[in-house]
Amino acid sequence: MRHVIALDVGGTGMKAALVAQDGALLHQSRRATGRERGPEAVVEGILDFAAELSAHGAEHFGEPASAAGVAVPGIVDADRGIAVYAANLGWRDIPLRDLLAERLGTPVALGHDVRTGGLAEGRIGAGQDADRFLFVPLGTGIAGAIGIAGRVEAGAHGFAGEIGHIVVRPGGSPCPCGQRGCLERYASAAAVSEAWAAATGDPGADAADCAKSVASGDPNAVRVWQHAVDALADGLVTALTLLDPRTLIIGGGLAEAGDTLFTPLREAVRGRVTFQKLPTIVPAALGDTAGCLGAGLLAWDLLTTTDGTEVTP
Repeated sequence: MRHVIALDVGGTGMKAALVAQDGALLHQSRRATGRERGPEAVVEGILDFAAELSAHGAEHFGEPASAAGVAVPGIVDADRGIAVYAANLGWRDIPLRDLLAERLGTPVALGHDVRTGGLAEGRIGAGQDADRFLFVPLGTGIAGAIGIAGRVEAGAHGFAGEIGHIVVRPGGSPCPCGQRGCLERYASAAAVSEAWAAATGDPGADAADCAKSVASGDPNAVRVWQHAVDALADGLVTALTLLDPRTLIIGGGLAEAGDTLFTPLREAVRGRVTFQKLPTIVPAALGDTAGCLGAGLLAWDLLTTTDGTEVTP
C-alpha cells in the first residue's frame, strides 16, 4: 500500500504516523524528543525514528514510504529545508530535510509546526470549507497560520502568523522576544496558568484548573479568565482587520475549555469589530494530531504536480 511518513516534532515529544493517500493512519507511534541530551542527540533521534517508521512500512505494507513530511517548532526555512532555530530544542541551522532524505532515500518536506497544523485544519479539519482562515493555537505560546485557498502563507522570511507577538498591552509584561505587552504574555495557556497560580497562591494551579473554576462561578477565576479573553480578543481583532479571514480556528490547550472560552471570546470579538466582517469563530477539529496530519499532507504534496497528477519519486 502506498504511504508516506508523517512526523511532528515537539519540544518534549514526537508524534508520527504512516499515512495512506486517502488520509488513513496506517500506523501511529510516539516517543520522547530527548532534548535533555542536547540538539545533536535530538536530530539523531529524529533520523532514527524516521528510519524505523520506514522499515515498519516496508515490512507491513509491502513497500517503503514514497515520501516523508516533518513539522518542527521555531524558525523554519521550508524552501531550503533548514530548521533555523528552536529555543526549546537548542538547535541552529540544521539541514534537516537533506539529512532525512539521505537517511530514508525518499523526498522530504520540512514545515513549521503551527503552519503545518494549520494546513491540516484548513484541508481536512475545521477550515476545510473556508477559502481564507486563520488558525490560532493557544499553548505555551501563541502563533498563527494564515490559510489561503488550500495553502498556508509563510511570509517573505518565514515569520508570517506570529500573532502572539502583537502588542496588546503597550508597556506591559516583558516578553522573551524583546517587546513588552505581547499577546502571548496574557492569553496563552502558560500565561493563564501563571496568573491563576498567582491568584490562588498555588504554584501547581494551571489554566485547566482556572477554566474549571470559571465554570463553577469562582469570581477570582472569572476575573483572571476575562483578562485573558479580553487580551485575546484585542489581538484577534487586529489580525482579522489585517487578514479578513472567513473562519477563525482556535486550538491548543486553552481551547479544550470549550464554551467556557468560546462564549465570552465570541462576545468580546463581536463587541470590538466596527467595519470589519465578523468571521466564524470555531474550535479546531484535529486536536494534537493536526501537526502529524499536516506533515502527511506536506509529504503527499511532494508527490503531486500542480495540475493534480501523481508523480513517482
